[in-house]
Amino acid sequence: MIPEKLLEIMKQDGVVAIATLGEDGPHMVNTWNSYIKVSQDGRLFIPAGYMHKTEANIAHNPDVLITLGSSKVAGLHGPGAGFLIKGKANFITSGPDFDFMKAKFNWLRATLAVTIESATQTW
Repeated sequence: MIPEKLLEIMKQDGVVAIATLGEDGPHMVNTWNSYIKVSQDGRLFIPAGYMHKTEANIAHNPDVLITLGSSKVAGLHGPGAGFLIKGKANFITSGPDFDFMKAKFNWLRATLAVTIESATQTW
């Protein structure tokens, strides 16, 4: 289950950082909070326009770390809330999950799907 506070953050403007680990070390890419969609089964769907290095890393190691936040959502100690998400990821290039995201982001080449293992509020 995705925490309500995390869903609230995803509706706000803000930057998302996605970290992966490949054979040659860590790599990070960014996207926007509002680009993340939630599937009916609770996975996070992120549109991938490029993310070629991310895709290669996930083929090697599906573990991802994602951070996101918003200054407009009340946090643990006042204004501003953020989360650290740990999960397993894969890239989808066809089928209903891909089509769902392609309808929202006509520029995407793939959907990054993340199965959440933990979502911890960090601030």
